[in-house]
Amino acid sequence: MTALRVLHVDDEPDIREVVEFSLGLDADLVVRSSSSGEEALAVVDDWAPDVILLDVMMPVMDGPATLARLQSNPGTAHIPVVFMTARAQSRELDLFRSLGAVGVIPKPFDPMGLAASLRAYIEPPDARLGVMRHDFLRRIDSDLVTLAEHWSALENGTAVPSSLAGIRNLAHGLAGAGGIFGFDEISDAAASLEEAVILENGDLGSMGKIGSALERLAACVGTKESHSKTANRMFK
Repeated sequence: MTALRVLHVDDEPDIREVVEFSLGLDADLVVRSSSSGEEALAVVDDWAPDVILLDVMMPVMDGPATLARLQSNPGTAHIPVVFMTARAQSRELDLFRSLGAVGVIPKPFDPMGLAASLRAYIEPPDARLGVMRHDFLRRIDSDLVTLAEHWSALENGTAVPSSLAGIRNLAHGLAGAGGIFGFDEISDAAASLEEAVILENGDLGSMGKIGSALERLAACVGTKESHSKTANRMFK
């Protein structure tokens, strides 16, 4: 993923420190700080940010005035600006958006969630969903390895109860998430695997059915853009 360059502008050094820490929790964000609107305008001439996180209340040149200067320059008018403000009443929010801000993050903010709040304003929902779908496929790669380990233990007759529980838990999670992200075949295969384990626990199924369900799930994963190139051969 390409790093996202964020310029944070605030006259309070404590807030700059907290924001730099908070955004630094996201490894894909590169952050620079400015203590004033004037300094921010100078920074963008040499370091073009992908987004500006801009305090509203600042001396000399406040956030709206800084935004107006950015918009008047063809070289910076395209940069999305997200305001930060303690004035978070609906009337003020509407005003800030009317000035051209793409969003407003109220103060006080949650340091652990600040990066996600910022991304929500600058990344289209489809793009974020695409990243989440990709991450889900990567998760499946890891889950398949764990499922293979559980299956090996079942074949060897070791740790049978815990291996069955592990397979069921992973299958349950994949069945739910697969449907949410639009991977219906994976969801159905995982649900079948979970059912096969439930039947086995109730002495109504067989190890063969669990093995077949695992093969079906791996085959479904092997047809997607998964990183696991041998997914459809892991349980054969």
